[in-house]
Amino acid sequence: MKTNADASNNLTWNVAMPALLVFLWSTGFIGAKFGLPYAEPFTFVSIRFAIAAAILTIFAWYSRAPWPRTAREIINTVIVGMALHGTYLTAVFVAIYNGTPAWVAALLTGLHPLLTALSAGWALDERIRPAQWLGFVLGLAGISLILWQSGPGNSGSALPTIGLIACTVGLLALTGGTLFQKRFGSATDLRTGQAIQQMAALALVLPGAFLFETRVVQWTGEFIFALSWLTGILSIGMFTLLYTMIRRGAASKVASLFYLVPPVVALESFFLFDEVVTLRQIAGMVLAGIGVALVTRTPKAVQVAQAAQASTKIPKETGQ
Repeated sequence: MKTNADASNNLTWNVAMPALLVFLWSTGFIGAKFGLPYAEPFTFVSIRFAIAAAILTIFAWYSRAPWPRTAREIINTVIVGMALHGTYLTAVFVAIYNGTPAWVAALLTGLHPLLTALSAGWALDERIRPAQWLGFVLGLAGISLILWQSGPGNSGSALPTIGLIACTVGLLALTGGTLFQKRFGSATDLRTGQAIQQMAALALVLPGAFLFETRVVQWTGEFIFALSWLTGILSIGMFTLLYTMIRRGAASKVASLFYLVPPVVALESFFLFDEVVTLRQIAGMVLAGIGVALVTRTPKAVQVAQAAQASTKIPKETGQ
């Protein structure tokens, strides 16, 4: 029998945490738009990774968190850091810096759930139900509807080639990093694991700042605020939440939440930059929301089967 505490816990992880993740992830695109006028992309993310690595390392040592003991565990953690932080985040910053609107970057990388669904079946042995496939299609249709309404044809300018390339690279890195974290990164402590990931991302990106950029930073109030938010709230807080959710649920379900990011970015852009949200964009948001609901919903029959399976394991584990 479920207790009130169990119900509250399920509500938190099924509703509150996904909503928080979507909001935080969406602010990453807004934060990049605020900060990039004052620093070049490789320089910006290098500072971000360096600060996050220092904070997480100090916290890990202070809390006596266990560090990886094997070379394989360290390598797996480094790969995730280079993919999710070093490659995906840097690619988004490069795209926005070179003229790609923040909402376009969100839309293009918003294809991540579809790629994750196509890959999760063979990579993680996760079964994708027909209703989930319908959800992926509806989510993709919602994103396409928003892109069609607000795309380059309406603005009179084509999407920068470097922006398209950067977003594609970021999309692949985000998909691969999520799957790799689910399969190989779940055993590592989140505190030390994220510290190593930030170090790995910094090692990957910092050479680009020296090779391709001037490394000049204008330390304005806007830049300091954007850097603080992106470093403390997102690099540390948001990714901790993401990894926790990946460990608690199927990778394809967590990935489906990213369908909601572009509509949220559109709403934030409306309030922050006076960008109009049209009826067609709203329709796209509704489709994306329905798609997420279909993907994340667990059928009642499956819930009963899972509960029965769990109950049969109790006597064996307790020796009764």
